[in-house]
Order: sequence, then structure tokens, then C-alpha cells
Amino acid sequence: MASVIGNWLNPARPEVEVITDPVQRRAVWIELAIVFAATLGLSGLRSLLSFISSLLQPKPLSQQSVALNVSRSTLSLLDLAHQLLGVLQLLAWGGLGAYLLWKAGKKLAEVGLDRTRLRSDALRGLGLAALIGLPGIAFYLITRAIGLNLTVVPSALDDTWWRTPMLILSAIGNSWAEEVLVVGYLITRLRMLGWSENRSLVASAVLRGSYHLYQGFGGFAGNIVMGLVYGRVWQRTNRLWPLVVGHAVIDVIAFVGYALLKGAVSWLP
Repeated sequence: MASVIGNWLNPARPEVEVITDPVQRRAVWIELAIVFAATLGLSGLRSLLSFISSLLQPKPLSQQSVALNVSRSTLSLLDLAHQLLGVLQLLAWGGLGAYLLWKAGKKLAEVGLDRTRLRSDALRGLGLAALIGLPGIAFYLITRAIGLNLTVVPSALDDTWWRTPMLILSAIGNSWAEEVLVVGYLITRLRMLGWSENRSLVASAVLRGSYHLYQGFGGFAGNIVMGLVYGRVWQRTNRLWPLVVGHAVIDVIAFVGYALLKGAVSWLP
């Protein structure tokens, strides 16, 4: 048991050629800065500003709310177009991370994005969804009850014919962008800069928590925990698809479940 715990706390570092040339190292840091300034790092800064604004409000956090999927137009088809563009942006963010790894000489199979183990990847993803999703709901309800989190409204879309498929696409887009960028891309690039597995894992988890800070302390802390678990699973298994599947399942249940159960379950806002 001690050896198993030790392996998880201090996993073996894969064979990665560490970049030592100062010019190349600087180029990697510039690449990381540009990628995250344009994607989830910028989202983290916006999330911080949103959280500060919430703290400055006279009402406690638990009496404030934040919606995740909101309408962008009063015209249904135009709203649908806006939603699809949002999903396209998320898919492009994840695609950018995958492309930059490929351009750096990494095959997608090396980060676990090949199609050789789809069945086992899907099963592992369902396991990860249960491992994180069920305690996550309880943690959210507790932190909201004690005033550390805003009330999160997973969907504020109108009840249209495209709402459910759109929420599913949104969940897939979120999971693809986050897991590819924050786990596969970021940790791989930090390895190439000589960072240890634990240091890279913490950086990845804190970044994940940062762009959920708009939800409150609970959203920040809960997603750091999720980042630590997901990141370590990837470091141990080198399979990224289970993370994408697990994250997507959690979001689908949250988004679609809320839309269907709102008004029928007393504890849903």
C-alpha cells in the first residue's frame, strides 16, 4: 500500500528530452504565454475580476448567482448561431494545443489522444466522472450553504428545440479545450522545460481553478482538486481521452440535468 501511494505521490517521470538551449526555452515560454493569454489564462484573469466584483457587492456570495450557458440573442436561430460559435472556439482552443504539441515533435498518441483504446478510455472516463462529479455536487452545496460560493446556474437558455443538443455540445467543447490545454499541452511543455511531475501538476491544477474563480471559493478549490486528480491520472496512465470523457459527462449531467429538473427539484436554484 505504501508503495502504491508513493507511486501516485511521486510518479516516475517519462523520458522527455529537456530543452536546454536558452533561445529555445525562451521560445517555449513565449508560446505558453501567448496560448494562455488568448485562451484559459485570460479566462482566469477575467474570472478573478468577476470574483472581486462579487466580493464587493453588499449581498453575500450565496445570494448572488452566475449563469454558465446564457442566451446571446432574443432571436432563437441567431442565439443558436452564437452558441455554436462558442463551441467552435472551444474546439479550436483544444485543437491549438494538440497542434502545437504535434509541431513540437509529439505524436498525439504520446499524450493519449489516439484511437487504440476507445472502449477502456470511455470506461475510465465514466469512472472519473463518478469520482469527481458526485463529491463535487456535495462540495458545491456545502460551500454555497456556508456562504463561500455563488449560486451557479448551469443553464439559462430558453426552452427551445436545440437547447439539449447545444448543452451537450457545450459540455464536449469545454472538456476538450480544458483537458487538452491544461493537462496534455501544459504539463508536456513544462516537462520539456525540466519541471518535475509534481510542480507541473500543481501549476496545471491552479490554472484550472483560476478560471472557475468567478463561482467563488468553492469553485476555485473544487476545480483545483479536480485538476490534481485528473492531472495525476494522466501522468500515471498517459491517456487523455478518459479525462475528456469524464469531464464531458460531468458537464452534460450538470447542464442538461439542470435544464430538465429546474422547478421540479426544490434544492435547485
